[in-house]
Amino acid sequence: MKTKNKTAGKNLRSLSPLTEGLSILSIIFALIIFSLRVYGQWTGQQKPELTYPFSDEELLRFGRPAVFQDSQLNQIAFPLGGIGTGTISLGGRGQLRDWEIFNRPGKGINFPFTFFAIYVEAGGRKHSRVLEAQLEPPHTGGHGIPRERVPGLPRFRKAFFRGEYPLAEVELSDPDLPVKVVLEAFNPFIPGDPENSGLPVAVLKYRVKNLTDKEIKITLAGSMANPVGFDGQGEFNSLFNTVFGQNVNRIIKGQVSGIYFLSKKVPPDSPAYGTLALATTWPDLTYVSHWVRGEWWDDLHILWDDFSDDGQLSNLDEESPSPDGRTDVGTLGLKATIPPGGEAVLPFVIGWHYPNLLNYFDIVREQRGRLFHPYYTKKFKDAWEAAEYLFDNLEQLEKKTRDFRDAFFSSSLPDYVLEAVSSQASIIRTPTCLWLDDGRFFAFEGCSDRSGCCPLNCAHVWNYAQAMAFLFPELERSMRETDFLVNVKPDGAMVFRTSLPTGEKLWGFKPAADGQLGRIINLYRDWQICGDINFLKKLWPQAKRALEYAWTAWDKDQDGLLEDEQHNTYDIEFFGPNSMLSGFYLGALEAGARMAEAVGDRKAAARYRQVLGRGQKNYQALLWNGEFFIQKYDRAQEKKYQYGQGCLSDQLLGQWLAMAAGVGRFLDKAKIEKALESIYRYNFRENFYDLANVQRTYALADEKGLLLCTWPRGGRPPLPFPYSDEVWTGIEYHVASHLIYEGMVKEGLTIVKAVRERYDGWRRNPWNEVECGHHYARAMSSWGLLLALSGFSYLASEGRLGFAPVLNQENFRTFWSLGSAWGTYEQRLEGDKDISASLKLEHGNYNLRELSLEIPPGFSSEVRSVSCTLGGKNLMVRTISSGKKLTLHFRQPVHLKAGEPLVLRLSR
Repeated sequence: MKTKNKTAGKNLRSLSPLTEGLSILSIIFALIIFSLRVYGQWTGQQKPELTYPFSDEELLRFGRPAVFQDSQLNQIAFPLGGIGTGTISLGGRGQLRDWEIFNRPGKGINFPFTFFAIYVEAGGRKHSRVLEAQLEPPHTGGHGIPRERVPGLPRFRKAFFRGEYPLAEVELSDPDLPVKVVLEAFNPFIPGDPENSGLPVAVLKYRVKNLTDKEIKITLAGSMANPVGFDGQGEFNSLFNTVFGQNVNRIIKGQVSGIYFLSKKVPPDSPAYGTLALATTWPDLTYVSHWVRGEWWDDLHILWDDFSDDGQLSNLDEESPSPDGRTDVGTLGLKATIPPGGEAVLPFVIGWHYPNLLNYFDIVREQRGRLFHPYYTKKFKDAWEAAEYLFDNLEQLEKKTRDFRDAFFSSSLPDYVLEAVSSQASIIRTPTCLWLDDGRFFAFEGCSDRSGCCPLNCAHVWNYAQAMAFLFPELERSMRETDFLVNVKPDGAMVFRTSLPTGEKLWGFKPAADGQLGRIINLYRDWQICGDINFLKKLWPQAKRALEYAWTAWDKDQDGLLEDEQHNTYDIEFFGPNSMLSGFYLGALEAGARMAEAVGDRKAAARYRQVLGRGQKNYQALLWNGEFFIQKYDRAQEKKYQYGQGCLSDQLLGQWLAMAAGVGRFLDKAKIEKALESIYRYNFRENFYDLANVQRTYALADEKGLLLCTWPRGGRPPLPFPYSDEVWTGIEYHVASHLIYEGMVKEGLTIVKAVRERYDGWRRNPWNEVECGHHYARAMSSWGLLLALSGFSYLASEGRLGFAPVLNQENFRTFWSLGSAWGTYEQRLEGDKDISASLKLEHGNYNLRELSLEIPPGFSSEVRSVSCTLGGKNLMVRTISSGKKLTLHFRQPVHLKAGEPLVLRLSR
């Protein structure tokens, strides 16, 4: 349903009624008006009305994320893996796909003959099924579907997929079977605990429900090919390859039992060297270390017939290295008897360990070819040890993971918002990101199918990403240390791509203005999240040098605007004052002034504020056209790839980043609101049927999305900047959350819903938003939606927290995180006289000195009394009211810890 904003600009009548006998004067006036419109100088032009393609009911759909089924399952690939470990993905039908465990991306790597299956014996009947739903069309191929995918084996009729990252669930059903099977899959994910969120494992728990009134017997078996020798390049779609030979599948029995996969051929310093484990703690097992090495189809034929006969395998223990040029498949079966109406939960863990990360990607070519080591290899000597650690700690790790999942998805926010925020937080744990054994975190922009894209730590892309700073801030701080302690040159220029090993050679390219100045704003954010003044003092000298570099490179007259050549995230250079990059500059000056004051550098702080004051005045006077902020450059020296009079979606990016970082507004609020409205009005499209786009295409036909730039007043350059007609989710999310910050909630939610409709499981994978590669880091700007909708504010250095929700204020709940401390906040209006609120930690601790709240609209009177308890004990608190904002100051710092909620009651 489409609705229109009745307060939008009024339609104007046509200015060309010459046939009605206009006077010469009228014609001249009409020509003047037309000329002004062409050159973008007239603000009274006809505007498109604000339109909303979704009804309020659709936008305000709360609850848990939707369940995927049928054709929506096609594109689903839910990543299972830890920080810096690589991933295996769970497909929508229940299959394992995209094995990206070889220290590089691996889209399309699907191990041959690797699947899970169930044998069921009930009432004298026997059933065997692959634990997947039916293969979806198209079923093409000159030789049919490859047999390595076991397409001819019977499968379940139906699958339902629910993903609430980091947990996924696949429900399998078949009317011919006396069981229902639910697969629960996850990898431990605990904000503030990167160690236990960085395990090289995938946990698969099969919950088998007996639907009959009789006892049944089952065997649930996992088969897996031994990949050791394959390094992630090329294809692993067959057991036969010259890289294989001497592959061993070893049966291990103990408290943790299973199959240990290794190779006696691959040298320990090879990128192809590694181990895998298929493990369980289930006591009643059947197994075969390797399938029959026969001719034609003997291997799978013998295995399936044996399995389908009685669910019992041959229990072959033989440790027989494979012949040269081939590898083997091993199968591990878990047997159970399930009483009438009962169920069994059968656990598997897939573990992996590939210790040699090849630097194939370095931006400095001379650095390529060296080996590095993932962080997890410090903790585990092989895959079996990783699997044992997981099982030894499974109860605690699973509980904490579920605590996070439950806390996050209990937020009273629209389901598609929860999907947008959580799904893109998964990027931290995909091959986009590297966590090395020295503790430092590095990342690509995204992933090509078999290699990382655009190395490493690209400052102008990672500026947008907010999720890691709030979930795993210590890893984010390691990126700041690389930014400032490694990549800032003596003259203050920051290298915006990192080379490994750090400190040996720096990339010789020009600095990126948005990357360099945005990192200063992010440094302020990271200091406010951790509250550690020593962290700030350590980085401040180089941060100061980086900020003041602007005065020698981009703002030589210190008028607060960047004027000279400015490289940026569009991979080109802007010239002259422009809204996007000068906005970063103003935000960096404000953040820099605050940090300078904190470390005692008052002289620098005063100077930054002087330049900031001039910049604020000049920015709004020179770049404001009445509707939005633009670019000014010397048109007599026309440059390619500018935006000029265009309405750039990123025009307020620096201001948005300052909002997320806690810096706040540095531009006029009314102009911010007007500019954001213009971005929505002109750049958001309800379809792309009539758009001619010769650039990369991320939205098309009936899809909705936000263009990077439009020229509503004319003046589009013949060759605008290269990505102007594209649609990037990272920009859509930051514009959406900025709209929400400024009270335009409907517009913001509309953009978010448009994104998630494009990533619906049928068209695209909901857990992989792409740009220049898969799992693109810019999309982690979606965390800003949570910040804006909850009104979350923080200042750890002063013990402050705050919440100002913009939806469901009278019955609101949200997840919040500062990494080392995270939990939920809840407020509820009880009648019209009382407000109850609670702040609960699920993990960590926090010393709270000040808490600010937003009084719900339904509470019409002044708050006259406040009670506050912690663990049943009353606390002394002083309150200050300012409009609807209520700030509570505690006389003594309140030590919050998990399990002891802070409870408030406000009365009139």
